Amino acid sequence: MLGLLVPVLALALAYFALLDGWYLVRVPCAVLRARLLEPRVRDLLAEQRYGGCVLPSDLDLLLHMNNARYLREADVARAAHLARCGVLEALRALGARAVLAASCARYRRSLRLLEPFEVRTRLLGWDDRAFYVEARFISLRDGFVCALLRFRQHVQGTSPERVVQHLCKRKVEPPELPEDLQHWIAYNEASSQLLRAESGLSDVAKDQ
Repeated sequence: MLGLLVPVLALALAYFALLDGWYLVRVPCAVLRARLLEPRVRDLLAEQRYGGCVLPSDLDLLLHMNNARYLREADVARAAHLARCGVLEALRALGARAVLAASCARYRRSLRLLEPFEVRTRLLGWDDRAFYVEARFISLRDGFVCALLRFRQHVQGTSPERVVQHLCKRKVEPPELPEDLQHWIAYNEASSQLLRAESGLSDVAKDQ
């Protein structure tokens, strides 16, 4: 028994030391939970909630939640969101995938140790290349929006329009994107043009 226990512990130690172990466990578990244990969300624009709590491993030297942890928690919540509303299933059926192409974050107030919070995720809309997703970190102590994150989820292998059409069984016009989001999209495009010019690439070469 001891001879089996030592290799298992060694493999577990290597898994967490060499790989991002908790993340590789949490995302599939969040997706499975969303698919098997939670009701399907038919409204693509509906807000979904994912609970969390600030753990000691989330803290930085100032003893509040590290800014990178917000992106991690939003990533897990976004995976569950896309699973519940059927986007992940539609992507798989169409032989496509979605990758994160851009993100931005506003940090408004720190989340402290053991403070409970919700990540409230919603799809803001889409264009010809990407879905746009928002995540709000809400303190459950007083309802304050502690952080606001926006994501550009680039669709590869098909288009967001086809994904939505596959889900709704009809063509759906995208909602008008919020004005501040449109400014952010314009900034990203301007930044891409500058970077392509610096690299000596033509405007035809698009960011992947």
